[in-house]
Amino acid sequence: MLIVHVPAGMRQAYLVSIPRDLLVAIPAAPGYGGGQDKINAAYEHGGGGEAGARLLSATLTRLTGLRFDGAALVDFSGFRQVIDLLGGIRMCVDTPVRSIHTKTQFDPGCRQMDGATTLDYVRQRYDLPGGDYDRQRHQQQMIRAVLDRAGETHLRNDPVRLDKVLRAVGGALTVDTNGVPVEDLLMAFRTLPADALQGVRLPSVPQTIDQVSYVVLENGGDGVFAALRSARMPDWAATNPRWVTRL
Repeated sequence: MLIVHVPAGMRQAYLVSIPRDLLVAIPAAPGYGGGQDKINAAYEHGGGGEAGARLLSATLTRLTGLRFDGAALVDFSGFRQVIDLLGGIRMCVDTPVRSIHTKTQFDPGCRQMDGATTLDYVRQRYDLPGGDYDRQRHQQQMIRAVLDRAGETHLRNDPVRLDKVLRAVGGALTVDTNGVPVEDLLMAFRTLPADALQGVRLPSVPQTIDQVSYVVLENGGDGVFAALRSARMPDWAATNPRWVTRL
């Protein structure tokens, strides 16, 4: 789960990763009475699909105090097709890891990856020093690499390829803009400088409760949600560099 925040002025963007095992209070929904659980359970408690996304959004709103302008559910199989249509993307492996899914060995270094290889890599969390936190960072890096590659390929000048990419994107996303024109959201990203994306790791720590592994907020999130609400993320990022990665 990613919260995407673009401050006024549209010169920066922050990708705030929410750990899937974060312990949160999930509101009640039809067929579910509400309660404490891992945040990724909110989608299933809501029944999956758009209803599950609404309960997940309500859970995130309760957690952060944010009102979201829109949401997108990403189908990773569609994302794989988008990457392949772009001719692959350049990913830099920072820590050696062996895929538990395909047994592929990813050694440190930068290389061109196709869609299947990219998704295999960014799904890994076992045997990484930071576990799921490293996986979150790799997924943030994948999004940056896709945006970079889309800019490099000059899709506007290749209408056939552009149509294929747009169809693949359409098949990969279920979008709810909450009444905000899609063009406004797209414009926010289109005007961002090349070095504007920053990944944010939610201040949190792993914790075992009743023999179940969770992630819990550290010091209430060290003020990151307040910074998001009050549009002070640049200041927060500057004073909390341990949680921020320039992508």
